Amino acid sequence: MDSAPIYDDKAEVRGNLDLTKAEWQRAAEPDADPDGEYVEIAFVPHTDGNQYVAMRNSKYTGPDDTVLVFTMSEWDAFVEGAKAGEFDEPW
Repeated sequence: MDSAPIYDDKAEVRGNLDLTKAEWQRAAEPDADPDGEYVEIAFVPHTDGNQYVAMRNSKYTGPDDTVLVFTMSEWDAFVEGAKAGEFDEPW
């Protein structure tokens, strides 16, 4: 069985998104373990005039590590889906 092709519609955006000055926000309780593993997001302006949301794992913050990039409408849909339980584990 062949896998579906991967469509990367933000390759050009990511390649030109400057994350060096991003102000990362950590999704953790104030008393959480500072060495723990957390989701971090940053709202980052782009040279195309749009703002994007970057999301990463707090344990992998190097320049070559994975960063997910969302448009603002994609981010809004993601947050609404999370609130609605779309990503809850079934057990």
